[in-house]
Amino acid sequence: MSQLNIEVNGRKVSREVLARTHLGDFLRDDLRLTGTNLSCEHGVCGACTVLVDGKPVRSCITFAAACEGRQITTIEGYDTDPIMLKLRDAFNTNHALQCGFCTPGMLATSRDIVLRLPDADEERVRIELSGNICRCTGYQGITASVLSVLKHFRDEPNEQVDAMRRAAAEGKAALPPETDAPKTFSGFEAKSIQREAKAVTNGADAAPAGSGAASGAATSAPGKGTSVKSGFNVDFPAVKVWEFMSDLKAVAACLPGAVIESQEGNEVKGRIAIKFGPMNAAFKGAATLERDEADMSAVLRGAGQDSLSQSRAKGDVGYRVTSVADDRARVDVDLLYSLQGPLAQFSRSGLVQDFVKRMIADFGRNVSLRLSQPEGSDAPLPQAEFSPFKMFMGVLWARIKRLFGGGKEE
Repeated sequence: MSQLNIEVNGRKVSREVLARTHLGDFLRDDLRLTGTNLSCEHGVCGACTVLVDGKPVRSCITFAAACEGRQITTIEGYDTDPIMLKLRDAFNTNHALQCGFCTPGMLATSRDIVLRLPDADEERVRIELSGNICRCTGYQGITASVLSVLKHFRDEPNEQVDAMRRAAAEGKAALPPETDAPKTFSGFEAKSIQREAKAVTNGADAAPAGSGAASGAATSAPGKGTSVKSGFNVDFPAVKVWEFMSDLKAVAACLPGAVIESQEGNEVKGRIAIKFGPMNAAFKGAATLERDEADMSAVLRGAGQDSLSQSRAKGDVGYRVTSVADDRARVDVDLLYSLQGPLAQFSRSGLVQDFVKRMIADFGRNVSLRLSQPEGSDAPLPQAEFSPFKMFMGVLWARIKRLFGGGKEE
């Protein structure tokens, strides 16, 4: 162990550290400054970039002990920095954010570009950014953000920025101005998410009763996965609907792409095929049904794996049947799912959640069709009419209508 005395975001810090402790680990684990992200841990991706004496450094390959007496600035320490304030606004305006994992490192590198290269053109900005990897935005928005901030300070010179540029040119520390009082890191405002959540809620409120259309909202369940709540109405008595919903094979026949291959009691094995735009998977696995007869509710807990992508899915499908009238029932569905593997990148997008709600709506219509069939009927199964392309285009059309003021979901 060795004694480390450094200044982090304007605050004096003294700690004992192991010689092998990296600066990134020290910032995250000892100081709880978790805005510094660690990814490749080989100095390649740039996600862990912080400032050491005003210059960008890879914290994953820098020993904390080597920073004795240095000044460290992390993403939490830029609240008074005039360049970073402009970059944050520009990143929001130019849609330079998506998952946000690379953003702290991208901002640190972008600040360095604005300081060192006041006349940089797009080609030079792209070359300078090439040391930071972003897998989401395609760099277009990030490049546009840096160029817009460079132009801003050319059009409206800033005394503080000019002073920091002179210091950087002389090889001195170009640190953010000192703050008079500690401030809470505000981060970015998730405006687009708020708008989407509002749109979904409005759609749920506007869904006509008794139409059979799915309604509900998608939320994130911390540590468990993504939750999609929806439901549908069926023009049959609740007892009859519950009786039908207790027949797993019959229920599976109404769920697009689902097939039950074997059943022993409340345990089933089968598969469900999903094709939606770039997603094409067939999850094979097992599930167990837990029933509550008195409450007319059940939870189907299952897990499976797609042999092609090796993605794994785990989820609970909860449903509850309630009586709306003597000849009408309501089925509320609560789907909680999580994905691991290549397909996980799609699991929480609004488009996929729309797709899931559309599947639940189609499931409700198929249940009504099944219940309407005379006993012993050999009519084609409703799932035989399922069209992934039609469903994909339906979801896209619904979102386009909402985007241009259509308001409610179909």
